Amino acid sequence: MKFEFHDPKLGSLFGFTDDIKKYHNTFSINSDNIQILWNRNKVPVFLCIDGLTITLRPDQLVTTTYLQHVSFSNTKAPLVSFLFNRAFYCINDHDSEVSCNGVLFFGTQDLPIITIPPEQEHKFNILYEVFKEEFDTSDQIQGDMLQMLLKRLIIICTRLAKEQHFLKSLNNEQIEIMRKFNVLVDTHFKTKRKVSEYAELLFKSPKTLSNLFAIYNQKSPQQIILERLALEAKRLISFTDKQHQEIAFELGFNDPAHFSKFFKKMTGYSPSKYKQTQVLGT
Repeated sequence: MKFEFHDPKLGSLFGFTDDIKKYHNTFSINSDNIQILWNRNKVPVFLCIDGLTITLRPDQLVTTTYLQHVSFSNTKAPLVSFLFNRAFYCINDHDSEVSCNGVLFFGTQDLPIITIPPEQEHKFNILYEVFKEEFDTSDQIQGDMLQMLLKRLIIICTRLAKEQHFLKSLNNEQIEIMRKFNVLVDTHFKTKRKVSEYAELLFKSPKTLSNLFAIYNQKSPQQIILERLALEAKRLISFTDKQHQEIAFELGFNDPAHFSKFFKKMTGYSPSKYKQTQVLGT
């Protein structure tokens, strides 16, 4: 099963399929898409994101963006996907409506794997069926209806992600600060390396940020910034043909030797050695 809404004039796309491995190359637009992947099977499903094997258990979802490299080569059971691009629904422009940036998408921390609670399975299954029904109605407002349904799905997933990934002791204001910090790091990590720079953008003190992440029992803000930089370096080394010097300059290092030193400190490998491990699949 594969459905697609595509407006060539706007370059917008919304796709819906019950088997993304089978259909992922068949949509009108195959780049710069965001996905919500859902395991509706009774068995775990495996996929690879940025070179790491991810296990999705039954009734779990994970979100991916166009910044990540997703492979379904090891995916055996069918995996549901809702996919869309910025022209269809820009989560940045609509962040005040859904508050998902930094929680579901474009975060700097671990992948947001969401578990659907048993009491909410019915809600998700009904929404799944409503998406299918909407594709049976082709009229001038179909795109608007699909946007409304997508927004509902994003809001439900964001609420679950906040419940499952943030401590109950954090209030909404604290969660908002962490969420915005994640988005800012994902946006500026190539040019801003200091916690003070992000604190200034958030109108907070560096100490406030550090204390907040300490309460959350997470990595420090500085560690998050450096790990985001290292992640981008690994992506560029693994999935492009760029030379290490090019990568260094792209990531804001004036000296390739400084980049190599940073990369080895963060990963335990030199850039060349890391490239070899990826080629060999180790």
